[in-house]
Amino acid sequence: MPTATHPPLQRGASQPLAGQLAERYAQRIRERLLLPGARLPSVRDCARQHGVSPHTVVAAYDQLQAAGLLEARRQRGFFVRETRPAAATRLPHAAAAAAPRQAPMDATALIRGMFEADAARSPGLGTLPADWLDPALLQSALRRLHDAQAHAVQLSYGDPSGDERLRNALGQRLADLGIHAGPAQILTTNGATHALDLIIRSQLQPGDAVLVDDPGWAIMFARLTQAGIRLLPVPRGARGPDLDVLAALAAQHGPRAYLTVSVLHNPTGHSLDLAGAHRLLRLADEHDFFIVEDDSYGFLASEHAPRLAALDGLRRVTYVSGFSKVLTPAWRVGYLATAPERLRALTDTKLLDGLTSSPVLERAVALCLEQGRLRRHAQRLRERLATARQRVASLATRQGFSWAAPPDGLFGWLNVGVDTERLAQPLLDAGWLTAPGALFSATRRPGPLMRINMATSLDPAFWRALRACVDDLRGRATTP
Repeated sequence: MPTATHPPLQRGASQPLAGQLAERYAQRIRERLLLPGARLPSVRDCARQHGVSPHTVVAAYDQLQAAGLLEARRQRGFFVRETRPAAATRLPHAAAAAAPRQAPMDATALIRGMFEADAARSPGLGTLPADWLDPALLQSALRRLHDAQAHAVQLSYGDPSGDERLRNALGQRLADLGIHAGPAQILTTNGATHALDLIIRSQLQPGDAVLVDDPGWAIMFARLTQAGIRLLPVPRGARGPDLDVLAALAAQHGPRAYLTVSVLHNPTGHSLDLAGAHRLLRLADEHDFFIVEDDSYGFLASEHAPRLAALDGLRRVTYVSGFSKVLTPAWRVGYLATAPERLRALTDTKLLDGLTSSPVLERAVALCLEQGRLRRHAQRLRERLATARQRVASLATRQGFSWAAPPDGLFGWLNVGVDTERLAQPLLDAGWLTAPGALFSATRRPGPLMRINMATSLDPAFWRALRACVDDLRGRATTP
């Protein structure tokens, strides 16, 4: 019997089983869900996963080699070839069937997964599921906007710095966090990702070295690399970033900046304590680099958690946040707060990028903040997540798994004991979209860790499937 249940190969279809299997892997290679150098399952393992004969697998792998997508390495197995994009063409006579769900194996695949994922079957999701959000809060803000300020807000480009009413409300939000920044030090953006992009384009140059958390955010690794930036990975574990390694890297390479998540780090869930924050700021002074503090998950954390920007007074730290994680991903509203001397270049880059950000959505977010309803919604989310974490921790313990760092906020960093990149494929075939640890590594380092979303991992069926797949991989590793 096959171990793969989603989606099955179609026996008796017009396309032979070997062609269907080849097209399945070709699709994953075309979409860069299997990257150059990735190893495919052995012939025996692949046959068992898909319930076909080894002869069928050999025929499928032969087709992939003929298409230039795969190469066989003597006594090692089959590997994805390094090819130019044009070479990843569709196999001859492939069936025009809907593409199966695919495991996220690089930054662009992760973004696609955000749009395509079914939260109920996506333990690796990077956001809250839709049914955790508050549509009534959004509708109320839009109604109030249309009742009171529709014409003034909707009939102009808006202020390049951002809606003034929102910047005033953000000033109060920052004050609650101990960050003192008036409206003149705040720039609104099309989401937190846009804010980070503006910083890369206006504050960094090709060839600059930049410290990054490892594990960290794959999309940011991709953006920095695309801009010609040299990445200096700083190991991050249960106790946060390894500041001894950071100090050594800073002394050797003279980095221009450090991009980090200080509170509810993605993917470990770790938050910096005061001692770590103070030492990090001293290192920034000693080695003359600036810090970008990404607080995208800040609404899911206590306001009392120390922020680098509060301790530093926005001298070396630029603070970045947004509202997609707690309001709705559809409202692309983010912002940054920084020193006045850095703000001009950032504003100019925003102007060249797209003139302004949406004054309508920014005013709606301002109303959510002013009413106090966003604060109450965030409190409910924190309470619900605390309950979910207890439930997920119990499910993980029941199946014999442990955490690499104490779970907090939305994420947990789970140790399953086998290579999670290899594990992602059989789990995907069983219908579960996961986030293997290599996805969060600046060097795509394989390992036994994976990100778990506390809000989308409450189904015991996932944990049973995870246990079964882990045991299957271990069994194959010990079979002579």
